[in-house]
Amino acid sequence: MSFEGSFKALSDPVRRKILQLLKNGRLSAGDIARHFNMTKATISYHLNILKKADLVFEEREKNFIYYSLNTTILEEIMTWLIDLKGGHDDEK
Repeated sequence: MSFEGSFKALSDPVRRKILQLLKNGRLSAGDIARHFNMTKATISYHLNILKKADLVFEEREKNFIYYSLNTTILEEIMTWLIDLKGGHDDEK
């Protein structure tokens, strides 16, 4: 997915909180849902957007789906932002 999709996914505070939860390791959808006062369908919607943006990986194990952070995409975004900011040498 493009940066546009990634930034759109990152624009929502619920999705940013999900990413914060996942930085400590993979979680099931149910584990993620316990941190929010919303329906599991709504959490599933947010997870689907994060998955389409390649910000999370989905792994099925038996009857559970586990989500983990895709740090590769986040590193690409950070590299782009750092490059966009530039350094003092870029001003010349």
